[in-house]
Amino acid sequence: MSKKKYHFLNRELSWLEFNQRVLDEALDTGNPLLERVKFFCIANSNLDEFFEVRIAGLKQQIESKVVERSLDGRTATEVFQAAEERIHRMVDDLFQSWREDLRPALAREGFRFHVIDDLGPDDREWVETYYRETVRPVLTPLAVDPKKTFPLILNKSLNLIVRAEIKRTRGTEQRLCIVQVPRIIPRLVALPRPAGAHEYVFLSDIISCFIEDLFPGTKVIGNWCFRVTRNSELYVAEEDAENLLQAVENELRNRRRGEAVRLEIDHSCPDDLVQELLEVFKLDAQDLYRINGPVNPIHVNMLLEGDHSPELRDPPFIAPIAAAFRRRKDIFAVLRRQDVLLHSPYDSFDSVVDLLEQAAADPKVLAIKQTLYRAGSNRRIAGALIRAAHNGKQVAVVVELKARFDEAHNIRWAREMEESGVHVSYGLVGYKVHAKLCLIVRQEDEGLRHYLHLGTGNYNPNTAKLYTDLGLMTCRKEYGEDAAALFNLLTGFCEFQGADKLIVAPYEFHKSMLAFIKREAANATNGKPARIIAKMNSLVDKPVIEALYEASAAGVEIDLIVRGICCLRPGVPGLSENIRVLSIVDRFLEHSRIYYFENRGAAQLFAGSGDWMHRNFQKRIEVAFPIEDAKAKKRIVKKILPTLLKDNVKARELQPDGTYILRTPTDNKGGKPRRSQMEFIRKTKLADKKTQRDAEIKMARISETTRLS
Repeated sequence: MSKKKYHFLNRELSWLEFNQRVLDEALDTGNPLLERVKFFCIANSNLDEFFEVRIAGLKQQIESKVVERSLDGRTATEVFQAAEERIHRMVDDLFQSWREDLRPALAREGFRFHVIDDLGPDDREWVETYYRETVRPVLTPLAVDPKKTFPLILNKSLNLIVRAEIKRTRGTEQRLCIVQVPRIIPRLVALPRPAGAHEYVFLSDIISCFIEDLFPGTKVIGNWCFRVTRNSELYVAEEDAENLLQAVENELRNRRRGEAVRLEIDHSCPDDLVQELLEVFKLDAQDLYRINGPVNPIHVNMLLEGDHSPELRDPPFIAPIAAAFRRRKDIFAVLRRQDVLLHSPYDSFDSVVDLLEQAAADPKVLAIKQTLYRAGSNRRIAGALIRAAHNGKQVAVVVELKARFDEAHNIRWAREMEESGVHVSYGLVGYKVHAKLCLIVRQEDEGLRHYLHLGTGNYNPNTAKLYTDLGLMTCRKEYGEDAAALFNLLTGFCEFQGADKLIVAPYEFHKSMLAFIKREAANATNGKPARIIAKMNSLVDKPVIEALYEASAAGVEIDLIVRGICCLRPGVPGLSENIRVLSIVDRFLEHSRIYYFENRGAAQLFAGSGDWMHRNFQKRIEVAFPIEDAKAKKRIVKKILPTLLKDNVKARELQPDGTYILRTPTDNKGGKPRRSQMEFIRKTKLADKKTQRDAEIKMARISETTRLS
């Protein structure tokens, strides 16, 4: 193996370290209890997706005839074995934290999960009534017949496998049966208690308790919860699909029946039965996870529903409307005067929705063009586009049908918009449309003007309250012309002609980022100011990592804020000693992408939709956009990036061996705690109060002037 392979960290193992950082937030007693529960559920949900996509992909690589090595020099088999070993330790930690930490802590706060056998007579009677009236009618026992195909177990469905004994003329016979825990009924069943009490039994425990009721005339020997995770990647040959939407819908149905990649089962299930299930699902012992706790604990997040227990949550925060839009309700008028930078969730995303809603109603607006990647269930964006079409606007929307695990939402919106007269297209064959942009064409006295929103995050008002993103609202002519040309490429048939301001993947993004990095290296070599700061979700691309190594060797100071996967090894003498990598995991999901290059003192700053990964550079339509407005640029360079880099409460620093160390206040001179997200919230509230005071003073002066006149 080449020594150069040791210059890179493994992608899959790096992702698992990210999930460990999520789990660490569940273990952090400094976090409010229900926030810890949230992180516990996220860590479990993340693992589900990792198996559905990444482990499934590794298994396919192993079974194929193609033999290749990962960036760090491992074969698919070696990566799979290392990942499985790491996941087993993580799962043990997850459920140990549930048994020994989270569940006892919840009990101390009045959130209790009862074992049915320990309930008093009244509760027991209530549970039995609930079972007979609500649960039993929707249960369907499925017998396991050795002579027939094993019942279909859907992806991630929770099931009970039941072993029963049946009397025959020649003696007794043991049989197996499957009972699926219905998804239509809440997995946590609240016991009848006064308002404010939180006492539950798991739905699977109720079914288990009364399981004999489903098998009259038999003796139930035992029953155990289990769950199967399946390959959930979509396989759509776009070139052969006459109707892409229908093809994706068909694949969504197949997703529930993909090849099994993991078996989770109650830790007390007998070995012989476990082995039988492994054989049924064609899995090996390393694919087995014995769970000492609730199988599929994600539904514990039901505890977060409702407006109870504010003392066990993060303090509430409602983002204010950006100051520029508070003084004037006409968004178009504001953007003719200035660019507006939105930093979500600290600035309200409502300004973006308001822009669309104003455009839909404005008779001067002729056309709206929009990309949708993860639209979610909130209909405000789609509703505005539909109203625009009803009002006679030309509305074109590029919907990405293959946005993983959001396909169903996107299909729904695509159908509804098409039925309303919106022109819906699905981008370019072979590429995911991941760019985030909205273009509005308006007829004004001076002629046509383009208004534009460019973002790093999705057009989803719900996640905009949970993810950190940047959005630029502008009517700069060059930006609008570039965006118009890009939409023509996405919806029509033409070749990419280049762009003056926007940097577009797969055409220019990769070579531009490489050129900027190499320029910084050359500047450092020549004694000129050189600096790189980049924030993203993942850093995987080999040429970019090698260029960063070369820049480090040339003396460029490089700070990377990478939330998730990072295949670069920082701090290696002679290779990357000038590179530092931080990951911030906190209340909000860090999602913005920012790229800063010192450029000999004439700094260039970009934000965009793409991470530094091969797929974003070569397999997706991405847009990076320059921040040229002086005020917006100063906000990012002087406030946002420095605040992130100084975080010593929720920031973890990547070590050369791939592990992360939590920063502490003692790491900084003076020992002052710096929690970046809380600082942004605090500064937002202070700025909001100042804006309100200024507005009140202005109104008072106007009133006084009016009175005197």
